[in-house]
Amino acid sequence: MAKFDRYMLSQLLLYFGFFALVLVAVFWITRAVNLFDQLIADGQSVLIFLEFTALGLPGLVQMVVPLASFAAAVYVTNKMNSESELTVMLATGWSPWRLARPVAVFGVIVALMVSVLSHLLVPAALDLLTKRETEVSKDVTARLLTEGTFLHPIDGVTLYTREIGEDGVLKDVFLSDRRDPGERIIYTASTAYLVRQSEKTSLIMVDGLAQRLSTQDNRLSTATFRDFSYDITGLITQDSSSNQKVRAMLTHNLLGDWDGVSQRTGQPLGVIAEEVHSRFSKPLFAMITALTGFAVLMSGGFSRFGAWREIILAFGALLVLDSIRSALVDPVRDDAQLWPVVYLPPVLGAVLALVLIHQAAKPLRRRKESAA
Repeated sequence: MAKFDRYMLSQLLLYFGFFALVLVAVFWITRAVNLFDQLIADGQSVLIFLEFTALGLPGLVQMVVPLASFAAAVYVTNKMNSESELTVMLATGWSPWRLARPVAVFGVIVALMVSVLSHLLVPAALDLLTKRETEVSKDVTARLLTEGTFLHPIDGVTLYTREIGEDGVLKDVFLSDRRDPGERIIYTASTAYLVRQSEKTSLIMVDGLAQRLSTQDNRLSTATFRDFSYDITGLITQDSSSNQKVRAMLTHNLLGDWDGVSQRTGQPLGVIAEEVHSRFSKPLFAMITALTGFAVLMSGGFSRFGAWREIILAFGALLVLDSIRSALVDPVRDDAQLWPVVYLPPVLGAVLALVLIHQAAKPLRRRKESAA
């Protein structure tokens, strides 16, 4: 590799790291605030918050890498163009095709990074995250009960307890169930206990009162009880979506027997096809975004007024390609036979980059021919 190639590649990697760090920090803060409010409100510790945040980082990095590679290519190309470094290299006989070589190498490095994330790190993190969410959801005391606070575990249910003893006894419990439009039920009890049997969890209330209001005739009926069992399994169980299970599987487990995977996860073949092929198309897309950013700026040539027009066009091209990629997700999920269209965005990006580099090389060819 020529010295200039190493220099340009080092610049690309440097600013790629900078933009990736900035983008990850911005998106992480946005997600962390919501996650922190949710977990802390459910009574979880800060360690659980940090664990969940760390498990979400691979997916976040995978999302921002194409943006960071594009931003690095655009910034470095504009910087070297404004400082006349590219102009000097073009004057020495290098063509835009030759200048694109370090960008292509940079794109391959980024593609390898996204491949590792797509095929290994992200599925493994999602699998572990799903398991930890299941474990946390089974921690009934932490999830459902926070003393002195009215909690709403699901729509139509309100739960309150004045105090939780060190032995786990709940004191002065209030439970309102409004899920049935035809009736409203309120339970109050002096003490209560949480009992788990197998997959079922019950709230045993002692020395309490049940009030039932029929909304059809506004009739109120009351009954006292010495002990009453209320099934709260549905309030604490969070079923992971089947699509999440597909995403949490390693790629080699998804290749081959799609029918078997569909039976185990309950997902149609289209969802599996989209997930598998998107893991191969994402690295290609990350590589093409860098080449596209470089090609758009090179097509504009040198200008004393800067390359703002080309930068705007480059970001516009990225938005169009990303919009196409998002729009093709649902059709593939509906029909697995359409999986080749998943590769359409990187193909379109590659065609655009090649055409623009070809256009940028034309003026140089014309000048050489006129000089001859």
